Amino acid sequence: MPQLLRLDSSADLTGSVSRALSDAFVAAWTSRGDDHTVVVRDLHRDPLPHFGDPDLHWAPELRPADAAPDPAAVALQEELIAELIAADVLLVGAPMYNYSLPSTLKVWIDNIHVPGTTTTFGEEPTQPVAGRPAVIVSSRGAVYDAGTPTADWDHTVPPLRLVLGDALGMQVDVVTCALTLADTVPTLEPLRERAHAERAAAEEQLRELALTL
Repeated sequence: MPQLLRLDSSADLTGSVSRALSDAFVAAWTSRGDDHTVVVRDLHRDPLPHFGDPDLHWAPELRPADAAPDPAAVALQEELIAELIAADVLLVGAPMYNYSLPSTLKVWIDNIHVPGTTTTFGEEPTQPVAGRPAVIVSSRGAVYDAGTPTADWDHTVPPLRLVLGDALGMQVDVVTCALTLADTVPTLEPLRERAHAERAAAEEQLRELALTL
């Protein structure tokens, strides 16, 4: 059965755009049949503990001889990695917070990016999710398009591309939705029409991806 792993990280449980867009993807995904299942990990409702042991960054065989990570932390990391490996498609809700990732999502990245386990370190290839689709849904309050003065301010999508795409070898699609504050911030009022069009386009793009991946 095709399995989708959905990650939510928005702290807004009622008006989140990234959550709403992820809902659109899931609705299209599950419309393909009862065999298209979904596993949800809500990183805000059920936050992971902050990464507290540098030895967990490495596969067990690459850790120092005196490494003694907390067994509970090891078990959690193994659970998160197994959950990722079991997924045929990964959906990541990644709103821009202060030009970067929500801290809850960063902790997930810290746990699943493990040289020697999920990404290659040395001669033996270790990329168990290489080639699998990863869809990043990134909402942002303003505009950070390529060619604009604020283009380099986006530190949300690039690290996700780097880890999921370059390190883990996944096939990454990015769907962004800008100007999510246009309806509430007076200075963005002239851009409201564009904001609504962007959201509609993002929803359609996500539906198409969900029906084809």
